[in-house]
Amino acid sequence: MTAVRTLVGRCWLRTLAGGLALYALLTLATVRTGNLHLVPSVLVLGAVLVPVTFVTFVYERVHVTRESLPAVAACFAVGGAVGVASAAVLEYDTLRDLGALPMLAVGVIEESCKLLVPVLLLVSGRFPAPRYGVLFGVAAGMGFAALETMGYGLVALIQSRGQIAVVEDVLFLRGVLSPVCHAAWTGIVAAALWRLSGPRSWVRLAAAFVAAVLLHAAWDSTTTVAPHVAIGLVSAALLVTQLRPRRLGLGLARMPSPSPA
Repeated sequence: MTAVRTLVGRCWLRTLAGGLALYALLTLATVRTGNLHLVPSVLVLGAVLVPVTFVTFVYERVHVTRESLPAVAACFAVGGAVGVASAAVLEYDTLRDLGALPMLAVGVIEESCKLLVPVLLLVSGRFPAPRYGVLFGVAAGMGFAALETMGYGLVALIQSRGQIAVVEDVLFLRGVLSPVCHAAWTGIVAAALWRLSGPRSWVRLAAAFVAAVLLHAAWDSTTTVAPHVAIGLVSAALLVTQLRPRRLGLGLARMPSPSPA
């Protein structure tokens, strides 16, 4: 019974349950009435539900103060929008100038653009603890993923001539995969950014960025299930290592206090 109360008390689970209920209501109303005015609501809620839930999960996992919530929201909303816009312009310019855009270049551009807002927060000096790195990275990656998903959902809606079922498939697939894609890749790089405190830290940052770019490029280079599963597992494993208590700077806080003599 205690385990059930603990599970229900988790904010990420309540966010997911409430969001799913609202999404089901909106989808049912759209299908039942055929009202096109409801379609944007379905697109927006369907695209942001998993990203917001996952950011909430990481937020609870890293044990930060409520004062960081505006910064997390900025990473998600502003970081996602700036990242998507910047990446789109850079990719367009590269296509125009070079005539082709290999997947590796896409990975470099997008992984760089998603870091713009987290880097600004790091430079500000307001959030120096290591745990903020992975949190802000995940938030920026999820904001980027949410906006991308909205775009793909809109394209699917137009190409299918208004078939909501097709849009739902796109929203579901991209939503489920987003934590092991953009969130993981940006999270591991941002975590390395927040640990730039020694001579080898630059090597670790370069390794994290190269890993994120290669995983991103490999993901974009295939459309089959098995490679996506393998890439997703590797990405998730790398992110999980950044969520360990000692990596987050929580090792001492979680040590039991000594018994009185």
